[in-house]
Amino acid sequence: MGFGSYDESEQQNQDVSADDDSEGVSVHENQHEGEITFETDADTDDLVDQLAEIKDGADEE
Repeated sequence: MGFGSYDESEQQNQDVSADDDSEGVSVHENQHEGEITFETDADTDDLVDQLAEIKDGADEE
């Protein structure tokens, strides 16, 4: 088979039951309401510089 080819037998009998909720995913299952805050002594420039150092280190590996 070449690129983009497929076996037509794999395309047959792919009945999907929409009534079966046992395998469904609930997008609201882990939904939380609230607020998160944190305090730091670092300013934005320090954090941006630190991020740049991390990215440079990852590029070297």
